[in-house]
Amino acid sequence: IFFLKKLKIIRLKSRTFITFFNFHVHGCNHYSSSIDYTPSLNPQFPFHFALHFIQNQSKNLELITIMNDLFSTDSFRQERHHHRHDTVEMSNNSPSSTTINLNTFFDDVESVKAELTELEGLHRSLQNSHEQSKTLHNSKAIKDVRSRMETAVTLALKKARFIKVRLEELDRSNEENRKLPGCGYGSSADRSRTSVVSGLRKKLCDSMESFNRLREEITKTYKDTIERRYFTITGENPDEKTVDLLISTGESETFLQKAIQKQGRGRVLETIQEIQERHDAVKDIERNLRELHQVFLDMAVLVQAQGQQLDDIESQVTRANSAVKRGTSELQTARYYQKNTRKWICIGVGVLGVILFIIILSVVLSKRNN
Repeated sequence: IFFLKKLKIIRLKSRTFITFFNFHVHGCNHYSSSIDYTPSLNPQFPFHFALHFIQNQSKNLELITIMNDLFSTDSFRQERHHHRHDTVEMSNNSPSSTTINLNTFFDDVESVKAELTELEGLHRSLQNSHEQSKTLHNSKAIKDVRSRMETAVTLALKKARFIKVRLEELDRSNEENRKLPGCGYGSSADRSRTSVVSGLRKKLCDSMESFNRLREEITKTYKDTIERRYFTITGENPDEKTVDLLISTGESETFLQKAIQKQGRGRVLETIQEIQERHDAVKDIERNLRELHQVFLDMAVLVQAQGQQLDDIESQVTRANSAVKRGTSELQTARYYQKNTRKWICIGVGVLGVILFIIILSVVLSKRNN
């Protein structure tokens, strides 16, 4: 009722997948591709499974073929044992270099993600310290907050530079990976690796941008503090030029000392110390945050360049089309080799049949002559 042209068996621990290629059932005019067989608990129990129902489109007829003990012959047991031996031998082989490179790549990616998470934690810590400093008016408390903020910014700068170096290493790794067969520029593996690295670089840029916004917020808060203190001492609202001059030259303390001479010491001395601490904190933090901003600018250029490559839909479609054509060509080549192999097998069988026929014929004729 059926002929098997090719048979593929994939044995797992608790499941066996049996795939038939070109499986033809006579009288049904239908081809089936695969079935799924789950063995019984007893491994010695013969194979029992059911072929999926095959429906005749013209007669609307369902045919269910039950095949029992199909593979219980000695020849199949030997073949199955040989296949299992080959499977075990293949599983003992060392993994390919492509798999090793891919595993190493994703290990590096996870490491960079962990560093980015820590960088985000430093940003939150710095943000909380800044919010706390807004409510403080004691110079000692402001000094403590300043110390914490300086530590957080220094660590953030080191981590950002370290992540930048790691991303550059991943870029070099991608360049080396393109030299492997099937992993060249535009391949699916190369596009995946490039997209992952680009995503990490974009995430670093977003983090650097958040630090830059925090730097602007700290500077604005310091300006507001100077404006309030100026108004408290003089009773006048300073213009922006005056505030910028006081901040850039550090003359806010000198200005307040002059106010002391006019209005007496009192609370003005505490205000001087507070502004001095704020001024030093802003200068130190702004210097480090500017370095972080430079890292952001470097990353932004790379992200923009890679983003244009990834967003170039036309080139991606062209590459995909090229990959499809290459795959089609390989399939045609494989089919040619398959047909060629079958042809030579048929020729060999025919030649062998002719030889056997000649031998048998000669034996028969010799007996008749005798």
